[in-house]
Amino acid sequence: MKYTIILLTSIASLLQLNTNAQCDTIAMNCQKFITENYISDGQLYRSLLNGDDVAEFQTTLFGGNTYRIATCSGISDSNLIFRLSDQERNVLFSNTDYNKEPYWDFYVENTMPVSIEVMLDNTRKDSGCAVVVIGFKK
Repeated sequence: MKYTIILLTSIASLLQLNTNAQCDTIAMNCQKFITENYISDGQLYRSLLNGDDVAEFQTTLFGGNTYRIATCSGISDSNLIFRLSDQERNVLFSNTDYNKEPYWDFYVENTMPVSIEVMLDNTRKDSGCAVVVIGFKK
């Protein structure tokens, strides 16, 4: 019994390391969208998604700035659907209206808290690590 618990713990640890490595690779790939004209906010928003899972991230966008929000899940682009909503859940942007582009630039007039929801495009991917990076224009 003792050896079974040790074996199961070891397998779980290895799976966690593999998942973290996968997310790290996707995050590095996603950073390519924060070009020299943008400065990263220093955060990596990430979540493991499976099927119809939805991850939601909260942040504040400060008025007078142009932001770039980029999303990635895997090596190829456009695997994720993302929506930007205000506090009242009004959708401010959805990449489904723009061919599921992996990033979009927003000018923000007034400071506002927002939520970013990401989900897998199930026609392209069943599961994976979703990564969101945010940059603001220099």
